[in-house]
Amino acid sequence: MGGEERPAAGQVWSPAAYAANAAFVPALGEGVLGLLAARPGERVLDLGCGDGVLTARIAAAGARVRGLEPDPAMAAAARARGLEVVLADAHDAIAGGPYDAVFSNAALHWMRDPPRVLTRVFAALAPGGRLVAEQGGFGNVAAVVTALNAARAAAGRAALSPWDFPSPALARRRLETAGFAVETMELFPRPTPLPTGMAGWLGTFAAPFLADLPEGRRPALLSAAEGLLGALRDPEAGWIADYVRLRFRARRAA
Repeated sequence: MGGEERPAAGQVWSPAAYAANAAFVPALGEGVLGLLAARPGERVLDLGCGDGVLTARIAAAGARVRGLEPDPAMAAAARARGLEVVLADAHDAIAGGPYDAVFSNAALHWMRDPPRVLTRVFAALAPGGRLVAEQGGFGNVAAVVTALNAARAAAGRAALSPWDFPSPALARRRLETAGFAVETMELFPRPTPLPTGMAGWLGTFAAPFLADLPEGRRPALLSAAEGLLGALRDPEAGWIADYVRLRFRARRAA
């Protein structure tokens, strides 16, 4: 990229914390894996592969899969599964192509310049290749974001919008501008039980809301946000996050 500045993800990951607090993310990946329908011998790139749980599922289908992951700890966790993983950022040119398919689950919403990422993906695909992805969609964790920003306001900090949760219309426009033909696009609610409660979720995912606070003030902000989210706590089922997912398949013209 030369002197071009790369957008920051705003999050540092812990594989152990992710496995403890967010194992539901790959566990709920069956639908997007089915949309990918990887075939034996296909070259597949898992964009933002994390700790490689779903990457391993793609490999088990017989595809020649490579992970791309910008976080060193998560990349190491994926490699520990015996997977090939490139430590890189999807905002940069993607090496190793052309790929028959690019797959991504719960990663695109962390990428701060979606049009640039889609341009990189398009260039990495073979003619006729497909992009299959699921990410947070419009309205995803809206209550959580509102609570975090209310807690930030009380702490004298400005509101933030660190994630990209597009509507189907916006996602389609971005894809078509990058040169893709959109084949399927679905926005759907998915209320998601949190195995370690809202505190575990916030401790795993809310780092972008804390970066401008002294470390000693961060626990109080998270506690204040949790205190505003009682409406997401079912008396029988416990904490349930207000997830909304966007799932799509798009193809590079042959």
